[in-house]
Amino acid sequence: MKLLIATTNPGKIREFRDMLGEKFKWDDLSQHKDLEPVEETGQNFLANACLKATAYAKKFETYTIADDSGLEVDAIGGNPGVHSARWAELNNAGKGDADNNDLLIHQLDNVPDEKRTGRFVCVLALAAPDGNIVLTARDTVEGRILREERGENGFGYDPLFLIDDLGKTTAELEPNEKHQISHRGKALRRLRELMERNKLI
Repeated sequence: MKLLIATTNPGKIREFRDMLGEKFKWDDLSQHKDLEPVEETGQNFLANACLKATAYAKKFETYTIADDSGLEVDAIGGNPGVHSARWAELNNAGKGDADNNDLLIHQLDNVPDEKRTGRFVCVLALAAPDGNIVLTARDTVEGRILREERGENGFGYDPLFLIDDLGKTTAELEPNEKHQISHRGKALRRLRELMERNKLI
């Protein structure tokens, strides 16, 4: 079965392939240069995941898995949420992971440690080659936002996201450790179970 991963993010591509295994003929958007990205106009993670999965499945006429994921921080009303990847850009504070993290640190300057709670959310959508959504999965991981970055692994907000039970940020975890507890790891395991149950793999 050919499966397109609807992202150009190398970190996500690696996680998808690690978690879903070698049963697929893999493709991803980094292999398709000059591709017009799908506009993420959904108001929530599920809507955006479905928009991307449907559009790319139709375009490439193949099964396509898309995710929308991000960080919800309670002290700032659940933001950055669906805008996680573009949070600094939307706030005229730069662009990319480093600027996103700097902005979040600044926004939480006056928030006491016990109120710096939040969660990573991941929603996955699998579309058939005709664009119909056949499966979805959602999961989360709870944590707290630190005042400075820790760790060299992962990407995005990982260096700021502390898992209290482990005493580590998600950027301090080895890939296998992260897959066990992460929002994307748990959602991918759920999706794999659904694919097996529906005899897609």
